[in-house]
Amino acid sequence: MIRETLFAGLAAALLAACSAQARPSDDDIAEASVHAATAKTIAPDTLAAKIAAGEPIQLIDVRTPEEFAEGHLAGAINIPLGEFDPEALPDPQGSERVLYCRSDRRSGIAAARLTAASGTPALHLDGGILAWEASDFPIERD
Repeated sequence: MIRETLFAGLAAALLAACSAQARPSDDDIAEASVHAATAKTIAPDTLAAKIAAGEPIQLIDVRTPEEFAEGHLAGAINIPLGEFDPEALPDPQGSERVLYCRSDRRSGIAAARLTAASGTPALHLDGGILAWEASDFPIERD
């Protein structure tokens, strides 16, 4: 019962962070709440330290192409949530995968899908690119 309440609260929090551009479907909400405990977040400073240390990271931005063009993490690839298929992701070639979006709601949904498909916890950026920028880490603009 406590776990179900926690999942419901997490799903509500994820919905509160929604951007007007991408509303989740009922399936996405259910998916996020079922798998939220198995997907994991990574703090912006931890991700920045891994990148600075030269650790191999495959960054996947699940925002729209328009959002991606406005600014993204260096080296990120853009796979919008609507097109996100865990089975069709490019081979990370030994890299750790980190998903991100604007606030971490969409990347949480994508991470839940990836976790369900792979059976191992997927990582997504805590607070999304907003938290990354708030921490004064660089972004690239197209």
